[in-house]
Amino acid sequence: MVKDKYFIYPKDVSAFGFDWGKLSLTVAPEVNGASRFSGGVVELPSGEGHSRHNHPGAEEIIFVISGEGEQMVEDETGNPITRKVASGCTIYVPESRFHSTKNTGDGQMLLFVVYSPAGPELALRDLPDFRLLPPGF
Repeated sequence: MVKDKYFIYPKDVSAFGFDWGKLSLTVAPEVNGASRFSGGVVELPSGEGHSRHNHPGAEEIIFVISGEGEQMVEDETGNPITRKVASGCTIYVPESRFHSTKNTGDGQMLLFVVYSPAGPELALRDLPDFRLLPPGF
């Protein structure tokens, strides 16, 4: 666990690094004991994004802190709905639905993501481009 479990900056925790960006978990059982949800900051460089995926048994909230991009979320029949999103937009991803995000802007796109229940983000460790980045990296 981090030194101060109530006030956490992304630079204070290790991050999940990928070819498309990184996820710094700032709320999770292993970070501060959160048990009903987990979350953190996703950084997507310009032109990058994460491909279509889902989190079986979990819902997700994505909040666009800064930047702009395209977000896809499948509807209840499996049809993809794609929208342009920018800072201030909240995206709701229902349980087990496929979704993807791509940064279409010139600068970095920052997102805050929340998973409920906690844990589906741990499956990201199994991706071939996963690497654990030390705090501050």
